[in-house]
Amino acid sequence: MALAQNMPLLSRLVSSSVAIASHAGGIIRDILKKGELGIVEKENASDLQTEADRAAQRCIISSLNKCFPKITIIGEEGEEETLDTSDKVFDPDAMPAVNVKCPSELSSLAEEEIVVWVDPLDGTAEYTQAHRLGELHHLSLRLLDHVTVLIGIAHSGKAIGGIIHQPYFNYQTPGGKLGRTVWGVVGGEVGGMPLTSPPEGKLIVTTTRSHSSSTVNDAISAVSPDEVLRVGGAGHKVMLLLEGKAHLYVFASPGCKKWDTCAPQAVLEAAGGVLTDIKGIPIPYHSTAPHRNSTGVLASAAGIPHKEFVNKIPQHVKDNLKA
Repeated sequence: MALAQNMPLLSRLVSSSVAIASHAGGIIRDILKKGELGIVEKENASDLQTEADRAAQRCIISSLNKCFPKITIIGEEGEEETLDTSDKVFDPDAMPAVNVKCPSELSSLAEEEIVVWVDPLDGTAEYTQAHRLGELHHLSLRLLDHVTVLIGIAHSGKAIGGIIHQPYFNYQTPGGKLGRTVWGVVGGEVGGMPLTSPPEGKLIVTTTRSHSSSTVNDAISAVSPDEVLRVGGAGHKVMLLLEGKAHLYVFASPGCKKWDTCAPQAVLEAAGGVLTDIKGIPIPYHSTAPHRNSTGVLASAAGIPHKEFVNKIPQHVKDNLKA
């Protein structure tokens, strides 16, 4: 269904990105099913890239460029991932349009003002571990819960729109359709899922599964959680806040990047939550901003007093994380 050109740019961009992210999720599933992951190391042995990362990014960036040629796109896998001869640009008009309400203050944006941050496969470590376990292993599917496709939209350095696609959502339903795409516009709404408040009377924190340290653990201890969920992927952690399975996402480490947090932040804030660095300072998303979130991440579900938890983070933890 073609999008009306008189719709606000942000509405068209979010609607198209919903379709594109869903298509990228299909690419991720297909590559895992074939079993030829083409794994390479990036910065270190725990920072991996697969053919699914590369192919999904080619799909997302080429498809967005076709529809919105003047936006700035920054992808995790770098600029070298240009379109392969075997790739086909996905046309989001082939999918039903999503009715995205745009706040009046964001209704007249121009393409040149938009920066899009893309993580084509958030949770690569879990994706590769699931591959090694094999598709019939019960732990494999639980690991694939951590995998998301993230498309974050920023304007004037602020996250304003986000798309989180879960390629393996609904795997527990025999014969059910796999995949779910959640989207949000700050000051607007969240679509694609029901929102659930976390339980009262206890505090559940989600944090990193594979990048723990004394600084990370000190920050977690300081908020006195009743339960800690150690999982992979920033997208997955924020989904736990949206689903009411956790109250806080605490990560006192510089291991996160802008493409990890832009989309989740926009969706979370559209739902009434908050995402900042560990010091409570907004994360900038200008095209020239450093890619690394060197001062960590602190996110809270809707209704959780974010500033109170910022104040609970020990000063030595904040001092250890320098911009």
